[in-house]
Amino acid sequence: MKPRTLWMQSTSCFICSSIPGPTLLKQMEIRRDMSELLSWSKQDGDPFKSTEQGDGGCSTNDFSIVHGKDLLPAENGEELTKHFLQELLNILLAYIRKSMNRSSKVLDFHHPHQLKEGLEGFSLELPEKPDNLEQLLVDCRNTLKYGVKTAHPRFLNQLSSGLDIIGLAGEWLTSTANTNIFTFEVAPVFILMEEVILKKMQSIIGWSEEEGDGIFCPGGTISNLYSILLARYHYFPKVKTEGMQALPRLALFTSTHSHYSIKKSAAVLGIGTDSVIAVNCDERGKMIPAELESSIMAAKAKGLVPFYVNATAGTTVYGAFDPFTDVANICEKWNLWMHIDAAWGGGLLLSKKHKIRLQGIEKASSVTWNPHKMMGAPLQCSTILVRQKGLLEACNKQCAEYLFQSDKPYDMSYDTGDKTIQCGRHVDVFKLWLMWKAKGSEGFESQINHCLENAEYLYYKLKSRQDFQLVFQSKPEHSNVCFWYMPSRVRNMSTGPDRDRELHSITPKIKAKLMEKGTAMIGYQPLGEKPNFFRCVFSNPATLKQDVDFLLDEIASLGSGL
Repeated sequence: MKPRTLWMQSTSCFICSSIPGPTLLKQMEIRRDMSELLSWSKQDGDPFKSTEQGDGGCSTNDFSIVHGKDLLPAENGEELTKHFLQELLNILLAYIRKSMNRSSKVLDFHHPHQLKEGLEGFSLELPEKPDNLEQLLVDCRNTLKYGVKTAHPRFLNQLSSGLDIIGLAGEWLTSTANTNIFTFEVAPVFILMEEVILKKMQSIIGWSEEEGDGIFCPGGTISNLYSILLARYHYFPKVKTEGMQALPRLALFTSTHSHYSIKKSAAVLGIGTDSVIAVNCDERGKMIPAELESSIMAAKAKGLVPFYVNATAGTTVYGAFDPFTDVANICEKWNLWMHIDAAWGGGLLLSKKHKIRLQGIEKASSVTWNPHKMMGAPLQCSTILVRQKGLLEACNKQCAEYLFQSDKPYDMSYDTGDKTIQCGRHVDVFKLWLMWKAKGSEGFESQINHCLENAEYLYYKLKSRQDFQLVFQSKPEHSNVCFWYMPSRVRNMSTGPDRDRELHSITPKIKAKLMEKGTAMIGYQPLGEKPNFFRCVFSNPATLKQDVDFLLDEIASLGSGL
């Protein structure tokens, strides 16, 4: 049978798609079925409807009879591409609107097996023959429907939350440009933007113009890994060519409250997790300087060679800041590399009110700073900042001749790709650059102050209620607030193992009820001997005091009978 030729006419072009007759009938059946699948989303606008043109032709947004191959770069694919992307934009705008709406759910929770088996026509399985564009738009809508609205004002589960619209626009542009940021020749503007942003962040830390280097990394864990890699190369440069045989038995130090990426990096780099020495903290989660020094001396007595200390600016759970000046003095005394993991707390440098928490950061040899956390940049956006210029390139340079030729017609110092352990590298700078243009440093300061005000408000609300108990009594240093919900029967129990067992089981039960209901999300964890407790973190500027009130009332409502 000869394929039928379907013409979809618009005022600006004709779009031709050849589809066999039986296939067309099947597509029509699928489309009828999909009209029911999409009924849940009619509140967001008419889904993918075909409309009649004044001249009797068929509109270009009848997506049931066209496929991905009909979009650009297909001949005459421009009009269809425009309508497809406009429909996708409608889906995204509807999702953004829902995410900002307090009456909508934070999530529509389903178990993994339910999503794998398929829900309401949403299947994760991959077809042999291409699905039409209508099915792809349905899949896009359902992907968002069954995901988590991390921009919701009551999503308080992660250190990264919210949705900055300017940052989102930057991410869209970045994906549209779809380039690799390893050489100036393929990413000239992005390379220069990265230089500007990194210099700005280095100056905020307090390094001089003659100092400072850095690179954007795929997350804080990789940024922290770079810091250990650089420290090892700085003290033992032969490791680059001779490997582990060039090294003595090393020791590195980090607090008991630090991020697990330090141990993970030691494993990846072949140093070993046994070489990571955990330094005791005070009850607030800060590294104790005397404990650090005694740990260094104990390691040396065992024949280990200390070389690196990680201090934390904003620990993951408590939001604590280590005493950087004291740690720096110890590192200087023992000739150790001092890294500060400010992935979470670095943003406070932009606040005149709160930057005192990071006093002494300018003494660090390297700093991890994640703008995708307190600064609200879309994921991912992380930097490793290094005080010593040239070390990144010396440590990682391999001079691949197909990328880094020596006779290029421009200043090759702008080919930054040899500074990294990657080859291909995503452009993470543009969204942050655009946000900084839109807000100015003052806008970031206001945003960060607002998040910490929310944390202080929650702290005082918890102190005023009998059905909640703070994990520690002091005011929060960052936007982390840790607490237990205490049902009446638990409040009447004596402090001890029995009460701890009850609290340990009650917290995850409330979390499960919150997820099932979909009204809010908040994280929890145990820590040391402390049973499971809630950790509320604020990084979304859309969250208001009314959301804090709602969260506490919702937890109490769901937990009162436990």
